[in-house]
Amino acid sequence: MTSLFTGYSLAGLALPNRVVMAPMSRVRAAAGGLATPSMAAYYAQRASAGLIVSEGVQPSRIGQSNPGTPGLHTDEQVASWRPVTAAVHANGGRIFAQIMHGGRVSHPDTTGMQPIGPSAVPAVGDVFTPAGPQPAPTPRALETAEVPEQAESYARAARRAVEAGFDGVELHGANGYLISQFLSSNANLRTDRYGGPVANRIRFAVEAVAATVDAVGAARTGIRLSPGGSFWGVQESGTIELYTALLAELARLEVAYVHLEATAEEEALLTLRRAWRGALIVNPTLPMGPKQTGRDDADHWLGQGADLISFGRAFIANPDLVERLRGGLPIAPVDETTYYQGGDAGYLTYPAHQYAA
Repeated sequence: MTSLFTGYSLAGLALPNRVVMAPMSRVRAAAGGLATPSMAAYYAQRASAGLIVSEGVQPSRIGQSNPGTPGLHTDEQVASWRPVTAAVHANGGRIFAQIMHGGRVSHPDTTGMQPIGPSAVPAVGDVFTPAGPQPAPTPRALETAEVPEQAESYARAARRAVEAGFDGVELHGANGYLISQFLSSNANLRTDRYGGPVANRIRFAVEAVAATVDAVGAARTGIRLSPGGSFWGVQESGTIELYTALLAELARLEVAYVHLEATAEEEALLTLRRAWRGALIVNPTLPMGPKQTGRDDADHWLGQGADLISFGRAFIANPDLVERLRGGLPIAPVDETTYYQGGDAGYLTYPAHQYAA
């Protein structure tokens, strides 16, 4: 069986192992969406991962979901990311930027703008704002002529990511954010070419990916998906048909990888694996669910045909997670209260495993 610790060529990028650090929001960016020296240290500590996927990075001001998150839409932001990517590379790592457009999962108190979405349907739940959680507002439905501009925003951010030294980008097509909203059958009530039948609901995702491939190349472009997921109240009708159609288009574009979350039953995910013959990253446990991904989960999915396995929360408290997994060492617990509190506590303060003298 394939080992978690054997190398892998990801669209020509040589990975020393098959452990991926999953994207996780940590809301430590400085004012103006700037990356910081602490962020450089955080990612560099975890550079032994085969691949790091950064926290979600907004491609535009209107695409920002949460306060305290970084961007890739100004020259200053690009400059702030260069020390981060340089630190990861200096430690022997590889890093993709996750480009995340929040769509309706945002708030005017965060961006100064009314959120946008495929339809005027609010997300379910409270969104983060500078003043604390507030009910998700009703977004402004995009006019048909406006939709391509939002798809192109991913490509513009991808160009800036490459300028900043990232090895590639991952479009966030999961978890109820903008691409996921267009895929949805209850957040997307459109009757134009972007809504209704499967071929129309996948159109925005395909256009965003195609624009990104044109901008930085297919070898530098991946996408994360959450088939059947219900984050922020999204629902999807005909999930298998929807994602099979989307994967066929992604195959035509020859993207570097697809990153699937375990938001559907295993048999459904295996059906999608059979439909997608390219590189596949699997996140084996539900994001923010009750269980963290462990070695057994990784081995199981490698045996089921995944090429790479992404670990989320385990990487927060274990900067040396690859070595802990390799040596069967204890996985340190994470302090959930420090996920989003800011500062270096619970961010840079987790040590590597201490061997007994």
